[in-house]
Amino acid sequence: MTKDQYTSLFEKYIAGKEPLSPEEMRQLERYRDDFEWDESPWDPAMGDYQQIRDRILNRLTAEIEEPIKARTIAWKWMAAAAIIIGVIGLGMFFLRQKPAQQNTIAKNKSPYKNDVPPGGSKAILTLANGKNIILNNTQNGTIIKQGLATVSKTGNGQLVYVAPALVNNPDNSIIFNTVTTPRGGQYRVTLPDGTNVWLNAAASLKFPTAFTGNERDVELTGEAYFEVAKNKEKPFKVSVNNVTVEVLGTHFDIMAYDNEPTIKATLLEGSVKVKRYAANALLVPGQQALASRNNDLIQVQKADLEETMAWMNGSFIFHEENIQDIMRKVARWYDVDVVYQGNVKNKDFGGSVSRSGNISELLQNLELTGTIHFKVEGRRVTVME
Repeated sequence: MTKDQYTSLFEKYIAGKEPLSPEEMRQLERYRDDFEWDESPWDPAMGDYQQIRDRILNRLTAEIEEPIKARTIAWKWMAAAAIIIGVIGLGMFFLRQKPAQQNTIAKNKSPYKNDVPPGGSKAILTLANGKNIILNNTQNGTIIKQGLATVSKTGNGQLVYVAPALVNNPDNSIIFNTVTTPRGGQYRVTLPDGTNVWLNAAASLKFPTAFTGNERDVELTGEAYFEVAKNKEKPFKVSVNNVTVEVLGTHFDIMAYDNEPTIKATLLEGSVKVKRYAANALLVPGQQALASRNNDLIQVQKADLEETMAWMNGSFIFHEENIQDIMRKVARWYDVDVVYQGNVKNKDFGGSVSRSGNISELLQNLELTGTIHFKVEGRRVTVME
């Protein structure tokens, strides 16, 4: 095999538009050490070593997980093993091809009509009188007084409520505020008791400007991560779609989007009680409660903490996840509408990608599997075979 033939075979593998045959995979592995690649120029459009390595590993995960009816199970795993052997060698090739200058990371050229940037710190504060304040357009410092609380915006895109700790409310009036993140937004809020709440995209939190009663009650839509300030005298309760999560002081995540089939409460630290009508469950760290919208039951299972907390850590992480589940997350973070063409809704994928990149980076990673393709027009993403 000549170097040009090997290069052509390698480029076919990277493009992912059609899978390599078992014989081509054997050739890719067999001849990888026969050529000296160090003299070949590095194409910046390919990205840096880590970007390419991540794309190939994501592709392998999806190829292994994708059912292939025309093959037997034994053959599928033999092919997968051959691919893994091949990528080990290719990874060495990429390592040798790293450019000497590391201070600039090359961007992939987007094959789509347009690209969509990632979300960021965006939110709207709705006051008790109905007035809306767009927080990302508001200067840092004190914004307003609401009842007993002083409301401020800090330099790192955080809203902070400071209020005196009271046992009861003398004038029996409670003032509520609501923080709402749009699609493509996220925000951090420090409540009057010191509890920190991180809102994911397309979420909202309604809360009193001072916790003056015997409980600390808030209402959530969408997804949020809570680090609750400890107070044994005042339980902290989160209400969402007829589900209540009650804690004294703990760290947990709640995912309750209207377009998701289940409400999920995931515990990282402490303990929480999850209630729904007559059903209830007590969680310990590492467990997740699932409340289906189709019944009143609560199911408890071991949590996938890496996947659950990925958004807080600036990533998308998919573990054998259906393309529709993936694209709902994509739609919320990139503020896009998603439509499907062909038989693509039964495909599962695994992998990870940063939430800080443009949408093209995520879509190209998925396309490397060779089983799915995308078209981007404005803020409309079409998923195709």
